[in-house]
Amino acid sequence: MSRIYSFPPVADERSRVLIAGTAPSVKSLEHGQFYGHPQNFFWRVIYGLFQEREEGQEDYPPPDPIYENRIRFIRENRLALWDVIESCEREGSLDVNIKGEVPNDFPGLLTKFPGIRCIAFNGSKAYDTFRRAFGKHPVFEGIALLKLPSTSPIPTKHMRNLEDRIEAWRKIVPYATGD
Repeated sequence: MSRIYSFPPVADERSRVLIAGTAPSVKSLEHGQFYGHPQNFFWRVIYGLFQEREEGQEDYPPPDPIYENRIRFIRENRLALWDVIESCEREGSLDVNIKGEVPNDFPGLLTKFPGIRCIAFNGSKAYDTFRRAFGKHPVFEGIALLKLPSTSPIPTKHMRNLEDRIEAWRKIVPYATGD
């Protein structure tokens, strides 16, 4: 079993919401991209939250096919991306297979970017790993910690499709927009 490593954070002084995944999937590592698996709902959820549908349009607008433009979209909407786990051992892409995890320096990132008012966790494993690593660290005082359903394509009892995920993730919009 080999050790995998997370990507550097995508964050800047405009960031208000930090979206925290667990660790990159095999496909994400192959592509060198956050949420690089084409079936993952992540990019469709983010574009669905922050891009208006055309009048009469039933479907949400698709994410930009160019990764650099997706990252620009993240930044323009005051979002940041990072993984809770800096490195771990894992066979395949499932979170249940993670072993020997080492957390990323979230206190350091929030000190560097104090405008972040919310950390939105992409799934239970990201949230639980963060809580174990950082407990009640004082740098997180006053920051909303939101455990959101995973954007994984695997359906669950409550998350069957894109629409379900967009509705659940809508909680991050007021933090990003300042409303």
